[in-house]
Amino acid sequence: MATSPCSSSGVSSSSSSGLGADAGLEIRTRSVEQTLVPLVSQITTLINHKDKPKRSDKTLQAIQRVGQAVNLAVGRFVTVGEAIANENHELKEEMSVACIEARRAGETIAQLTDVASLDHPESDSHITIFTDKTGVVKAARLLLSSVTKVLVLGDRIVIKQIITSRNKVLATMEQLEKVSSFQEFVQIFSQFGNEMVEFAHLTGDRQNDLKDEKKKARMAASRAVLEKCTMMLLTASKTCLRHPDCESARINKDGVFHRMRLALEQVIEIVTDSRPNGENEMAPISIYSGIKDFKNKVEGLRENLYFLSKESLSTMLEVILEHTEDFTDSAYTSHEHREHILELSKQAKMELEQLVSVWMQAQNKKTKDLMEDLEVAILKTCQCMNELKREVHSAATSLAADLLKYHTDHMVLKALKITGVEGNLEAVAEYTCKLSEQKEQLVEMCRLLRHVSGTEPLEITCIHAEDTFQVTGPQIISAAETLALHPSSKIAKENLEVFCEAWESQLSDMSLLLREINDVFEGRRGEKRVYLSLPRPGKHNANLKAIKPVKLDTEEQAKIAKLGLELHLLTSDVDSETEKWEDQENEIVQHGQGMSSMAYSMYLFTRGEGLLKTTQDLFHQAEIFATEGTKLASSLHAFSDQVHDDDKPLLLLEAEKLISMCKQLQTTARASAQGKSATFTKVDACILKTRNVMTLLCQLLPLCCKLLRKNKAGNGCLKPAPPWKEDRLQTGTNAHTPERRAETFGIKSLENHVTNMTFLESK
Repeated sequence: MATSPCSSSGVSSSSSSGLGADAGLEIRTRSVEQTLVPLVSQITTLINHKDKPKRSDKTLQAIQRVGQAVNLAVGRFVTVGEAIANENHELKEEMSVACIEARRAGETIAQLTDVASLDHPESDSHITIFTDKTGVVKAARLLLSSVTKVLVLGDRIVIKQIITSRNKVLATMEQLEKVSSFQEFVQIFSQFGNEMVEFAHLTGDRQNDLKDEKKKARMAASRAVLEKCTMMLLTASKTCLRHPDCESARINKDGVFHRMRLALEQVIEIVTDSRPNGENEMAPISIYSGIKDFKNKVEGLRENLYFLSKESLSTMLEVILEHTEDFTDSAYTSHEHREHILELSKQAKMELEQLVSVWMQAQNKKTKDLMEDLEVAILKTCQCMNELKREVHSAATSLAADLLKYHTDHMVLKALKITGVEGNLEAVAEYTCKLSEQKEQLVEMCRLLRHVSGTEPLEITCIHAEDTFQVTGPQIISAAETLALHPSSKIAKENLEVFCEAWESQLSDMSLLLREINDVFEGRRGEKRVYLSLPRPGKHNANLKAIKPVKLDTEEQAKIAKLGLELHLLTSDVDSETEKWEDQENEIVQHGQGMSSMAYSMYLFTRGEGLLKTTQDLFHQAEIFATEGTKLASSLHAFSDQVHDDDKPLLLLEAEKLISMCKQLQTTARASAQGKSATFTKVDACILKTRNVMTLLCQLLPLCCKLLRKNKAGNGCLKPAPPWKEDRLQTGTNAHTPERRAETFGIKSLENHVTNMTFLESK
């Protein structure tokens, strides 16, 4: 199947948004945003230009440049649209019409803004933007309308490709369910593997391009299910073919097929932004989100005493306290946590009663004393909610830490494998009961963690983990029962191993998820960690006050977006490397984590987000980043004294490279830049040099780990891990980074399944 040139440029229409009178457009993907926002910005500049009696040559040239830029951008855009039309005949006519309209509108705008060479641009003898403002507005509307059509049509093609790919996978799955011989199974599974690889590529592109972090997380969860279930489907089907009369083997296989179908359906729901039978998606409600909304309402009383009713506030608190019952009713919550949560719930009700009382009085009589009393009541209510939030977080994370530590030895799984091979049905039944108990504990852990996860993507990850334990537990049991009934079956043994690995993998992922939840709670990650060292008024040299703070505009953000994304990926790589160190207090690790945090805040700046608000903030952050890099180089020099002479030159060489790069970054960050263009060039250079330092850091951290192990140094070492787990670390560490998901979603493993088909019958 030919891939559409705009395979990651999807959007869909929305009447609620207004880019023009004739077209509404809800932008759902980053690539479309990067294409469209500069165009809209340029058109808006033209339409909103101020009518001045006298116009300088500079103004006229600027207007002409903008008009030409719009026309050129439209030309490039239309070229892509025409290529799509040629590849998709069913939409060729609609796409061609939209492209012709867009090109015509772009040319009209270029003609109307061709004013720089005219002696009298206001003259009626030559129609321009100054004499025909209405014409420019009409051309702009036509342009936005036609561009909208091209984007929507392009998106329909992308969605159609994914649906077609899904349908092919489903059709082949139906054939796989019905096969009765190994030879037929080998042939069909080979086709299935190729189709899954294609589906993985298409959905990976789509996931990377989604703007909505919640949808990204849902897509990542569905694709993770498909990745793990592919291997399960292979071994479960083989077991069923080898033992066709075994009921537990059939149950095991049916469970895999059912889960894969659900995951495929969810991908299509996300891609088409629809729900079956038109039902609305119910957003998961957590204690964290409830407390956040409640506090926002309470604090809003400072600005407006009349914007909500006391009943609505009371209802919000009731909902939060109902959710705390998930903790107080849980058999796994400690007595101390339960008592504290109940006490804080009671206190929250009392604080709200006091707040409402003062609030009602202030509505009737707004005196200074009453407003002061209201402020005290607001502070006390918010403080109580913060303490409640802290208590439920402590209850959930301490339970999770204890359970993950307790189950880290996988004793029940090992026992099931041993008793299964022995054919000991009684012992298998005993250990399946223990696994069911373990499953209930882990499911409860996921439910409680969801309440305190802190972000919607992490909430969705908790829900996915809960589903995984719910489904995988019974599948392990049916696989173990099959092995106990056929203890000499190599294929049944292999099948149980695959399901046990999936369980172990999910436990490993939970450790990483727990760390992320704690990071969000402790502020080490905003939606990820953010490290700030901003200049404070009066605390730095005087010349900072003379520098006017500047923010990047949307066009500049679009230009620097790719560099920012590269920086984002590098921070994930560095985080992955630092998490492999057992001694998190090691100086090398701490400097590396600090640099990663600062680099992440610089990445957020490229998107117009985070706490670095102006270019001056960015330059100061770059200086601090370079200083931290220099400190890391000093730590590397100290560490070099501990390594063997053979390894020392390489380490020192890398340390010197780091010092040189940090000095270059400091020089760039401190250099003077006057004017918009020079400032943007300086921003670009700072981000580029930061990226280069992070690239070197990605090489340094594993090198230091290797040398630590080799020399058995006492101040830090890498955790030993079996080979299969190293692969999981690469995927799991960045489980919420969509770019990584696209790379690691079972493409290689699927290709391996297809390659190894010839060995199926020998097992």
